[in-house]
Amino acid sequence: MARVTAPPATADLASQLRIGVTRLARRLRLEGDASVTPTLLVALATIERHGPMTAGELAAHERVRKPTVTRLIASLLEHGLIERTPDPLDGRVTWVQLSSEGRRFLQRVRHRKDTYLSKRLRRLTPDELDTLERASTLLERLLEDER
Repeated sequence: MARVTAPPATADLASQLRIGVTRLARRLRLEGDASVTPTLLVALATIERHGPMTAGELAAHERVRKPTVTRLIASLLEHGLIERTPDPLDGRVTWVQLSSEGRRFLQRVRHRKDTYLSKRLRRLTPDELDTLERASTLLERLLEDER
């Protein structure tokens, strides 16, 4: 079977994009809260976005195994960022949802990251800002099939 490779220009762009996105993501992590790992932060945002969910649903969203999500939930509970509620119809099922502190925590972290980016965006020209706006839409499209 013939191996399909990306044209050189596409491969170069992919490499540049990977480096740029990785560096930006690393820098934004520094603007977060060191008491919570990026993995916990993503899990917390997933719970916020999709509402109350079971551990199995969270595992599916995060594409991790049940033991991993069990540890994530335990850590989020320990930090007071989520609450666990038994299902009223099935005692074997437990739901997790954001706590008030979890909601405030996400708002604080997002505000710090947005502030960091906003300061840097002010350095760009209107044309560069337009380009970034189009690029942000394209980046979302790159991830569409992963949802």
